[in-house]
Amino acid sequence: MKHFKLRLIYVILVTTVLFTSCTTDDSSEFLETTTTTLLINGALDVKSYHQDNQGSHKHVSKVQKTESFMETFETTSKGSYAGNAITINSGIWYLEDALIGSLANDRKYGAKSIRIRNNGYAVMNFNMDNGASTVRIRHAVYGTNGASDWNLMASYDDGVSWYTVGATVTTSSTTLNTVTFEVNDTVSVRYGIYKVSGGSSRINIDNIEIDAATLGSTGPEMDSNLTFGNPSNAASLADNYFLSKPDFSLSYNNSNGTPNWVSWHLSTAWTGSTVRCNCFKSDQDLPSTFFKTTTSDYTNSGFDRGHICPSADRNGDPDSNENTYYMTNIAPQAPDNNRRSWANFESYLRTLIDDDNEIHIIAGVTGIGGTGSNGYFATISNGEITVPDSFWKVALILPNGSNDISRVTTATRVIAINVPNDQYISTDWTQFITTVDSIELLTGYDILENIPDAIENVLEATADNGPIS
Repeated sequence: MKHFKLRLIYVILVTTVLFTSCTTDDSSEFLETTTTTLLINGALDVKSYHQDNQGSHKHVSKVQKTESFMETFETTSKGSYAGNAITINSGIWYLEDALIGSLANDRKYGAKSIRIRNNGYAVMNFNMDNGASTVRIRHAVYGTNGASDWNLMASYDDGVSWYTVGATVTTSSTTLNTVTFEVNDTVSVRYGIYKVSGGSSRINIDNIEIDAATLGSTGPEMDSNLTFGNPSNAASLADNYFLSKPDFSLSYNNSNGTPNWVSWHLSTAWTGSTVRCNCFKSDQDLPSTFFKTTTSDYTNSGFDRGHICPSADRNGDPDSNENTYYMTNIAPQAPDNNRRSWANFESYLRTLIDDDNEIHIIAGVTGIGGTGSNGYFATISNGEITVPDSFWKVALILPNGSNDISRVTTATRVIAINVPNDQYISTDWTQFITTVDSIELLTGYDILENIPDAIENVLEATADNGPIS
C-alpha cells in the first residue's frame, strides 16, 4: 500500500482568518486560485452505502460519544476559493478551491454548506484520537452544474500522507444524498474530501458525520429518522414540504394543514420517564406564507389532536417530548381510532424495543373525510384542515445493531396497518393489517426505497402474520 503527499499550507491556528460568505453567485470577486495537486498512490478498500436524501445518522449531537460529531458548517464563513483554514465547532478544517456557500443554489440543510470546484478539497486539521467506525457525508451538485467525482481521504500521520478510502463517489443529484463509509479505524485518524473530476462544476458537501462509537456495539442508539428514504421526495413544494426535526422528519401539506407522512426511529435510546407535556404549538419552521395550525383549530371539532410520531416514543427528555407537539405532527383523528386501535399498536411496538429491537417507522394519512364524536366531516377549522379518511403506519423491526439497511433481508419483519378514521372501530389493531404495497397504491409513495429492490419487493408484498404479544 503506497502513500501520497498532501502539501498543505499550514496556518497558525490561533490567528486563523475567517472570510465572510458572499451573497452572489461565483463572480470576479472570487479570484482564480491554483490548487495544490494531490498525487494519489494508494487506497483503502472499505464498504460504502449510498442512500437518498437524509440517509442514516446517529444523532451524535444528542448521544455523547467520545469525539463523535456531526459538522453542519453553520457557525463559520469563508467567501473565497483561496486556500485557507476555518475554525468551526468540530475543529479546524483546511479548504482549498472551496468555500462556505450560503446561496440559493447551494444545496444544504440549514443556511450553509461547503462548495468545492475544480480539484479542490476540504480536510480536517485535527485527529479522531480513538479512531472511527463510520463516516457519513451528504452531497449534491451546486445549482444545475454537471456531475463530479470525489473521494473520501484518510491520514494516519497528522496530514502528512493520505489514502483514498472506498470507491470514488459520483455526485449528480440536485438533492442532498448520503454516502456512508464503514471505515472501522481503531487508531488516530483524520479525514477529508477531494474532488477529482468535473472541472469547474461545483459540488456541495454538508452534514459530515464521524461516528467514533465502539466497534461492534449492538446496543440501542438514536439512528436517523429517515434511514429508509423520503417516500414522496418531499422538498420545497407547499403540499410536499420537507421538515427535519431532531426527533422526526416529515412531509407537510399546506393545503390540508396536516402532515402527509412522518418518519422516525424508535429504540430505548429515545424513551424514558418524561411526562407528556401536552404543549401543542404552531410550527414556526414553516414558511411565512403557509397556514400554521394552532391547537384551538381543533377545539370542539369532535376529533383528537392525533400525534403521528407519538409522545411516548419521545419521552427520553423534555425537549424531545415537547417536539412531538408541533402541529405539523398532528392530524384530526377520530377518538376511537386514536385511543384504541392506533394507541394499542403504538404500545405493542414499544414492547418490541424492550426486547432489544429497534424500529424504523413511517406513518401518515390518506383520503378525505372521517367520523369523529360530532359526526362526519371532510374538513375542520373553516375548511383549513382536511380530515383524513384513514391513518396508516409501516414499522420495520430489526435487532439492535448498526448499518441497518445492510441488515434487512426478505425475512425481516415489516408490519403495515391502515386504520379507518371512524368511531366504533375494533380495538384490535391486527384487524387492520395490510401490505406496504397497498399503502403505496393509496398514497403514491415509495416507502422503503433505500432497500435493494429484490428484498423490498418481497417485504412490501407480504402481510405480517407474526406474534402480537
